[in-house]
Amino acid sequence: MSDDGRQGTGHERVPSRQRRRFPGISTRAYEHPADRSALVALRKLSGFDTVFKALSGLLPERSLRLLFLSDSVRVSERQFAHLHDMLLDACYILDLEKVPPMYVTQDPQPNAMCIGLDEPIIVISTGLVELLDEEEMRAVVGHEVGHALSGHAVYRTVLLFLTNLALKVAWIPLGNLAVMAIITALREWFRKSELSADRAGLLVGQDVRAAMRGLMKIAGGNHLHEMNVDAFLEQAEEYESGGDLRDSVLKILNVLPRSHPFTTVRAAELKKWAESRDYQRIMDGHYPRRSEDRDTSVSDSFRESAASYASDVKGSKDPLMKLVTDLAGGAGDLGDRVRRGFDGFRTPPPAKGDTPGGDEA
Repeated sequence: MSDDGRQGTGHERVPSRQRRRFPGISTRAYEHPADRSALVALRKLSGFDTVFKALSGLLPERSLRLLFLSDSVRVSERQFAHLHDMLLDACYILDLEKVPPMYVTQDPQPNAMCIGLDEPIIVISTGLVELLDEEEMRAVVGHEVGHALSGHAVYRTVLLFLTNLALKVAWIPLGNLAVMAIITALREWFRKSELSADRAGLLVGQDVRAAMRGLMKIAGGNHLHEMNVDAFLEQAEEYESGGDLRDSVLKILNVLPRSHPFTTVRAAELKKWAESRDYQRIMDGHYPRRSEDRDTSVSDSFRESAASYASDVKGSKDPLMKLVTDLAGGAGDLGDRVRRGFDGFRTPPPAKGDTPGGDEA
């Protein structure tokens, strides 16, 4: 990657490896269709930003900022300098002008998040810093910068707020059900936003094996010599296609309370996207620009989202999804037969004296 034009942007560090940069890239280039449709719709709502910023007084954002400032280590040129370089580099590659603050917090659990309404902040746990190597961490930092660029931090913060609200109104039966329904829908959207951020991390790191190694370590710990990426992906295949209808129902119940997809699923989804034409076009420099975002059609985005879900169901090897596909196909065949039957009733009878296949009298 060339460092031409880098002066004056605040991104002074040159990365250790040649990678492409994506000037003016729109988040639509890497967002999962379901994530993209939600974001496009919300961005089109007049006054949306104002309303959510007004909510900031109800949210613990200011408290969180003070907490991380007082009880965590802020990444800078003097503290965790290697993470600071990665942060500047990720913002440079994805063309994010305002670099979000990043903190390292003491937590043995490997974790990272991007939160905040007015200005997103990135938080990385010490467990994650100690677990990942440089290229794996680069994908994680790119992942969080992707969240910031897409505006996911706003919706994650609202999700945290609603989760807390659900606990406070749990004693009100209908009120709790209404809030939980919204939370369930937000979690489904947020799981798709994690797939979007994984793609952003790949665009920053541009090393799919490193990105998948990172996911594998998050699942199995720092025992890379005992693990294998291909075997890890085989787990995803087994999870997707194995079992019977009971297992399919259990999969749904297991994922409902989660804000993140399972790690094997994330690895498989990232590998599939890395091998897609969409990824190659971005790497070739053909991608949507932010300057075109205002012209994006909400209806088109929802159609793409619906088509993506339909494609996932149709191509799924899960027993329940296969049953749904088979039933839908059977219903379609039955509908065709019914339509053909009615068409027969609507066909006018032969004229008097005409016989099928015979000569005129």
